[in-house]
Amino acid sequence: MKYHNIKQAKFLARPNRFVAKVQVDGREETVHVKNTGRCRELLLPGVKVILSEADNPNRKTRYDLIAVEKAGLGLVNIDSQAPNKIVQEWLAGQDFDFVKPEYKYGESRIDFYMERQGQKYLLEVKGCTLELNGVGYFPDAPTERGVKHIHELIKARQEGFCCGLAFVIQMPKVKEVQANIETHSAFGEALEEAKAAGVKIIFLGCTVGMDCLTIDKSRISADF
Repeated sequence: MKYHNIKQAKFLARPNRFVAKVQVDGREETVHVKNTGRCRELLLPGVKVILSEADNPNRKTRYDLIAVEKAGLGLVNIDSQAPNKIVQEWLAGQDFDFVKPEYKYGESRIDFYMERQGQKYLLEVKGCTLELNGVGYFPDAPTERGVKHIHELIKARQEGFCCGLAFVIQMPKVKEVQANIETHSAFGEALEEAKAAGVKIIFLGCTVGMDCLTIDKSRISADF
């Protein structure tokens, strides 16, 4: 996926989870942060960030903050909308007969429903931006919604669906994601239950450019 009208800036502060203060073109500007997660280990005063100019000229904020430079790692894409977009592109090349985003199942909307030769599939997508010692961790904040989605996948697997949970690793080098049990132990427990039930856990490592995010074929853990 591609971004347009890119600018480099310097991160100054994050007054709330929706906006940040940055220095761009020698002036301070308020920008929209495309991630409501904490991102505390990324959004540090003085770090380089990447902005994308919004298409809507009437918007209150002119730019979206889409990526952050992390020392020793490189650019980390923090756009929370990017994982689903890039997975939809990936699924288009996986020989499915039918792909439907935002599929209503149980009490949830699962990110993707697919069919192949009569087999029904469900795939939930999570973006990972938290890294420690070369390993990705999810979530970076408690996510009851994430736990609920995993339980829905377990139920669907028991009903005959082929189910998967895909972690889109929005940073270079990292090849796997583990549950961040210190932040949300219930997510870790649900993830282990899912594995035991036969839900496939898929890692999709990405190459991050200033104006793009691309799945790195050498860092795909499994086909689906």
